[in-house]
Amino acid sequence: MSSRRGEPIDGVLLLDKDTGMSSNAALQTARRLLGARKAGHTGTLDPLASGLLPLCFGEATKFSARWLDADKEYRAELRLGVTTTTGDAEGEVVAESPVNCSAADVHAAAVPLRGEIEQLPPMYSALKYRGRPLYEYARAGQEIAREPRRVTIYELEIEAVEGAFVRMRVRCSKGTYVRTLAEALGGALGCGAHLTALRRLAIGPFGLERALTLAQLEPGDLQTRRAQLLPADLLVADFPRIDLEPEVARRIALGQRVPLAGCALAGSLRLYWQDRFMGLGHYDGGVLEPLRLVAQAESGAPAVNA
Repeated sequence: MSSRRGEPIDGVLLLDKDTGMSSNAALQTARRLLGARKAGHTGTLDPLASGLLPLCFGEATKFSARWLDADKEYRAELRLGVTTTTGDAEGEVVAESPVNCSAADVHAAAVPLRGEIEQLPPMYSALKYRGRPLYEYARAGQEIAREPRRVTIYELEIEAVEGAFVRMRVRCSKGTYVRTLAEALGGALGCGAHLTALRRLAIGPFGLERALTLAQLEPGDLQTRRAQLLPADLLVADFPRIDLEPEVARRIALGQRVPLAGCALAGSLRLYWQDRFMGLGHYDGGVLEPLRLVAQAESGAPAVNA
């Protein structure tokens, strides 16, 4: 997360990240273009990958972490017959094999990769071991023992097979490495494979239809760019909404638990006062309590000394 000089701008930018740029570089560029003080992202994309990278600014950063565990959807391209050190096109070639499989063979090899499977996290990954990312050990020529992880491949659709090149669409659970999936497909076919391109299409309910590239964000003045931000409550739109009376809103803004009779909702709720987002609360047993509130100045909640 970044908190450098800038103004307290709140909102969400669904960024369509270009290839060749790290997630942090994309975040810092967007933060500069928007003149925002505080910014963060909901997970990362490798420089090789393009596609959806939700960026959060100001008060929206309070609700970003919950999307780290969301299901994701990708379109991937892989090259059969060539394996690399990293499992993708950024690594060095370690083996080459003839490709003698048909499109039917590729479709058949994909079947066992659907559903709940085990994946061994790659050495070239950001997973930490003794406080250091695995890729640092890999670059030093060290192999660290890793435990397989259970992930779920909800959908694996082979979209095209053109000679040694395969295009597939994957919808998967958190923690899935698509390049490891590509390697597994190549291994099942007996020729090996590596990932040549990856594009993230969706995270949870968020897709690319409302996403902007940095090139699309850049034109115009500062206010024009800021006007393209989506509201912070987009990140919690899956929770039921409750509109509060002024006194209830005032007490919630103070961090107090408030008795609330006659509410038909339960669990985590989006809180609003005069159509302004206040944050998240939890309702149970006739009592509403604040969970995660946005700053009062931004929510427009009644003044605490009212």
